[in-house]
Amino acid sequence: MDKDKTQTEDIYRSISSNSRGLFKDNGSRFIAFAYPVETEEEVKDIVASLKKEYHDARHHCYAYRLGYNGDRFRANDDGEPSSTAGRPILGQIDSRQLKDVLVVVVRYFGGIKLGVPGLIRAYRTSAADALDNASITEKIAGKRFRINFSYLGMNPVMKVMKDMGLDMLKQSFDMNCMIETVVRLSQVDDFTDALSKVEGCFVEECI
Repeated sequence: MDKDKTQTEDIYRSISSNSRGLFKDNGSRFIAFAYPVETEEEVKDIVASLKKEYHDARHHCYAYRLGYNGDRFRANDDGEPSSTAGRPILGQIDSRQLKDVLVVVVRYFGGIKLGVPGLIRAYRTSAADALDNASITEKIAGKRFRINFSYLGMNPVMKVMKDMGLDMLKQSFDMNCMIETVVRLSQVDDFTDALSKVEGCFVEECI
């Protein structure tokens, strides 16, 4: 039972590709964009790109939640009354238990103020539409490691890589060898234990 629990702890829900949504109210248009993302840098680039493309829009509000445990998140109102835009968007991400997701809602003002309840409804509904149009996928959380070893340790290290089905993201083979790989969280203990038995092998987590 405990083993099965461990196996599922590193699996989480995200979206597999970009999607869009739309909501209209009293002349205002709320165009929502959902993106799969993994870093704050990606978020900044996407938001900047949308602000450039939709430069004539009144607001570019967004929210994101990153990481398998969702500990990196933000909700941005971009000039709308506090908590009327970013929080409702984030709420739609959270209600679907999604991670590694960014939703940006671009608003074109229609000339009629919607009030706080109207804004919350508009941002919530447009974000929901974008996420409802997205394809949900399962992701596996992992940690990136760098393996340093001598050329004599090549065979046992490669055996661990093969047995655990790990990919080489970076490699350098000389008298001093190096491999970088990502290990799913539920396999980290087995991975480090196996390599601790290889003479002259040193494993460090990539930060």
